[in-house]
Amino acid sequence: MDQLRRYAIFAAVVEAGTMTGAAKALGMTPSAVSQHISQLEALLGLTLLHRSTRRLNLTEAGEVVWQGCQALQQTLNQTELRLSEVRDSLLGEVRITAPVGMAGQPLARALSPLLQAHPGLCIQIIADDGKRDLIAERIDVALRVGTLSDSSLVARRLGQTRMLLCASPAYLARKGTPRTPEDLLAHDWLASDLLGGGLMLLDEKGQGHKVRPKPRVLCNNVLPLRQFTLAGQGISLQPEGEIAEDLASGQLLELLPGFRVPPMEIHAITPQREIPEKVRRVIAALRRHFDEPQGAGAAHSL
Repeated sequence: MDQLRRYAIFAAVVEAGTMTGAAKALGMTPSAVSQHISQLEALLGLTLLHRSTRRLNLTEAGEVVWQGCQALQQTLNQTELRLSEVRDSLLGEVRITAPVGMAGQPLARALSPLLQAHPGLCIQIIADDGKRDLIAERIDVALRVGTLSDSSLVARRLGQTRMLLCASPAYLARKGTPRTPEDLLAHDWLASDLLGGGLMLLDEKGQGHKVRPKPRVLCNNVLPLRQFTLAGQGISLQPEGEIAEDLASGQLLELLPGFRVPPMEIHAITPQREIPEKVRRVIAALRRHFDEPQGAGAAHSL
């Protein structure tokens, strides 16, 4: 690093034309500038400047070093330009990790308008219900559903997802339709481990009713549970937005309409607070999709 600093001081001397002028530009004393030039010459074993009382002249070796400094400055300028593109433009790749159930239809609907408007933007989606190492894997955004754990990462709230109890008509014809939360205990329960120790349902007065049905099928992802539900194997809890077509077609029926499951929070997680513009625009598109009012999703540390 000291060697790079000496080259920078040498370039400042050449640009200023005098040691005094370079010292003023660099906020150093003329003797300190002269010392650095002498150290650089000693390191190279060559004289770089012919010194006189009025001016400095480049030697042949000094001319070579000066050309190298100019080339380095040009490289630095190009690097800064590329960095400004990374920071401010919608070019290049954004890496997103999301739960398997969210990585399909929700992301496609949220991000398709952005991709269509910006042909230079690329999205890489890593569908995984586990928690990836955002820093080690250079992931820009992680979507998380439910309660957040404490960490040094930064969370931006996107919105909520409403969960519905549902079953197929064939299952209900075979097993009967539950009328109360307690009735769920007698049914085949297709459970996600996101529920933890049980299922909380709120009635129309906001009173909570917690039940602990024994799972017939347990899975860490809602997609397989949905397939079991459609196949008539039991009752499951599904994101309302992802089963809208199944409800409309009658393949699934909503259960216990007088009760509701507390909505699950959706957050976008980033490794740091300062993010490039393309990542910011991706998060904004996700927030619009989840119908989050602008300004309500302020960032906070987990």
